[in-house]
Amino acid sequence: MTTATGAAFAVAGPGASGAAERRAPIAERARPDRAAGPDGFRGMWMATVANRDWPSRAGLTATAQRAELRAHLDRAVRRRLNAVVLQVRPTADALWPSPHEPWAQCLTGTQGRDPGWDPLGTAVAEAHARGLELHAWFNPYRVANHADPARLTASHPARLHPGWIVRHGGKLYYDPGLPEVRRFVQEAMLDAVRRYDIDAVHWDDYFYPYPVAGETFADDASYARYGGGFRSRADWRRNNTDLLVSEMSARIKEVKPRVAFGISPFGVWRSSADDPGGSDTRGGLASYDHLYADTRKWIRQKWIDHVVPQLYWHIGHPTTDYATLLDWWSGVVRGTGVGLHIGEALYKAGAEGQPGAWQDRRELSRHLTLAAARPDVAGHCFFAAKEVAEDRIGALATVVTDHYASGARGPRTADRG
Repeated sequence: MTTATGAAFAVAGPGASGAAERRAPIAERARPDRAAGPDGFRGMWMATVANRDWPSRAGLTATAQRAELRAHLDRAVRRRLNAVVLQVRPTADALWPSPHEPWAQCLTGTQGRDPGWDPLGTAVAEAHARGLELHAWFNPYRVANHADPARLTASHPARLHPGWIVRHGGKLYYDPGLPEVRRFVQEAMLDAVRRYDIDAVHWDDYFYPYPVAGETFADDASYARYGGGFRSRADWRRNNTDLLVSEMSARIKEVKPRVAFGISPFGVWRSSADDPGGSDTRGGLASYDHLYADTRKWIRQKWIDHVVPQLYWHIGHPTTDYATLLDWWSGVVRGTGVGLHIGEALYKAGAEGQPGAWQDRRELSRHLTLAAARPDVAGHCFFAAKEVAEDRIGALATVVTDHYASGARGPRTADRG
């Protein structure tokens, strides 16, 4: 299969992995937060959009792509990690033979071109062979990092359904206000859940796009059609995102209950100046107000199994302090049964232009020391694979020495004894 059929709700085709069950039946577990194993969650994001982490460039041979993938997984094991969060749907295209969407451009350089192998299927098998969990990372609404639909492959759903897309900030997005869009993106993602023995569905912080100065998100038509009964457009947008999350949560459990559902939101829900329930942070963005993502609600409603807030600030940051946000998120998950894994900015360690705290190789280790004193924190996830490989100033090596004294026993490893 070289391109998507464009059929919005096609049934998953042949090619399911057929991998043996490795986990206890759902009735035997309170929640399927598999990654919170005996040694906690020790994760690594691997971004494929624009070839950020992998493949290193588009157009590599299948053999070279597989070799790079295996090297990343081997490196995760050497760093004593136990999970890899692989981006498998970067721009409304797929790293598996999807009946809904085209092959991803990051593989061959041409969207829709068959790469000659199954990257997601291979990643699942290779990760599990190493005792690593494989979390499949999807972006629900991003269509392209450009604004020209003609550059998409001819069979792309966004070209077949031009009324689904919105141009914003020089990029293309699906309109979250359209029920048919919401249903389609869920089906596109659930195809991978049905086919493969993935351990979790993972979403990042992109729902409605980040604000762009001088622009408004052009959803007037969908708001006029579906926004009646809401006090404001903001409330309607948040409801659209709530529906996406709650429906996907229920559908994952219907399709494959043992697959966990995790979301990695922007690190600030709301600041206390805007909401007494918010964090003691000041200024900047908030997921509730700017991305229309009520991340606290999703935890309280238990729509997700774990949350991975992106706490990409240093300890003592003057307006967005890591320790302050760590405490806030710990309080939010307490008593809910939702796992808390902290997103860590490894990419900032030793990076040019970052403040002094990030030039100190011990900064990230101090993060884990703080978290270890908070029992609600079940682990950490590092952004991203390229920096795990480079480790510019030895920040991750310091984390491993200080906190990961032994090889990580993920749930799969523990299940095998």
